[in-house]
Amino acid sequence: MKEKINAVDNIIQLIGNTPLVKLTKVTDNLKGNFYGKVEAFNAGQSAKDRIALHIIETAEKNGVLKPGGTIVETTSGNTGFSIAMLSAIKGYKCILSVSDKSSPDKIDMLRAMGAQVYVCPANVAADDPRSYYEVAKKVHEETPGSIYINQYFNALNTEAHYLSTGPEIWEQTNGKITHFVCCSGTGGTISGTAQYLKEKNPNIQILGVDAVGSVIKKYHETGELDPNEIAPYKIEGLGKNLIPSATDFSVIDKFVKVNDKDAALVARELAKKEGLFLGYTSGAVLQAVRQYAAEGTFDENSIVVMLFPDHGSRYMSKIYSDDWMNQQGFLGDEPKNEITYIK
Repeated sequence: MKEKINAVDNIIQLIGNTPLVKLTKVTDNLKGNFYGKVEAFNAGQSAKDRIALHIIETAEKNGVLKPGGTIVETTSGNTGFSIAMLSAIKGYKCILSVSDKSSPDKIDMLRAMGAQVYVCPANVAADDPRSYYEVAKKVHEETPGSIYINQYFNALNTEAHYLSTGPEIWEQTNGKITHFVCCSGTGGTISGTAQYLKEKNPNIQILGVDAVGSVIKKYHETGELDPNEIAPYKIEGLGKNLIPSATDFSVIDKFVKVNDKDAALVARELAKKEGLFLGYTSGAVLQAVRQYAAEGTFDENSIVVMLFPDHGSRYMSKIYSDDWMNQQGFLGDEPKNEITYIK
């Protein structure tokens, strides 16, 4: 009798069920118990694997996406990578529009996965024909047999996290979670996870993270999009200059804004102190936790779960580059580990 080989059929089966990691060194002066939901353990190294898989398989099931078809999307890089990865496995063509704020590492990864990439200016209005939203729409309209993922305005984005991320966190904490802290870009991750957690326990606090230069926080508080809030910023995949319908503001209790410098430095701190080599938005989440803590949000009994969205390898030319950090004026006199060459 042949022995069974312990293997997955393909890497799609490695999406989801990411680990919860207890944080100690970076939170040692804060009240509460802190955990990171490390989405870099997904097959495509980000939380976006979840939505890409759910949206694509729903389109297949509904007959909208047919064999040999094309998938089009607007992305800051991570959703695009997930789509390109799944397209490679399933045999679809992949066309992506990204903003020029996306790191060169992300763009190179998309091309390496077989995607056709359009790089668009970041600092233009959402309805500008050069924006990555409008470019993706045009490509979709001009490409027969294509589907447009449209993650910002696709309810399946939110549903993916309601069906996976929320239940995982609830089970991993045995229902003891008191606070969930998450960045908001498309809003699908925070909203879907929050919908599930609030159903289980409406007292769980959902704490959002927005970027300085984004309109999300003020819109949550006032219901109005204030164009005076819009300004250029460096963090990728966080905040917006429009209001995505994938965001369910009714299940989010509060937002704080973080700036580019703090998020970058805290991401580097996570690597050096906790051994977690994560992305720019992961630094933003931990920085937000510190800001919430300074406001007295947590106590000794708090069980705080932070969603860490992606892996640090996608930011080698940005936050993990001393040259880039110095160009932004972020490093100052911070001690650096120098490279020693033996000749």
